[in-house]
Amino acid sequence: MTTLSMPPLTIPQLETVYDTLAQAIDQVEPRHTELFLTKLCLLLANQMGDDAAFAKMVQAALLDL
Repeated sequence: MTTLSMPPLTIPQLETVYDTLAQAIDQVEPRHTELFLTKLCLLLANQMGDDAAFAKMVQAALLDL
């Protein structure tokens, strides 16, 4: 388990990330959206190298749906 100590993204950076994700989702056939998001999460988790931190982010994402 590796702990990343990178500063949080700025609001403009988060907006860029949101736009990138939205554009990618628009490119995917609707029947493949879940597969795309799963693959993206696995790639990001692997890049993070911290399964516990990833689990915390999953729980945070589940809030207020």
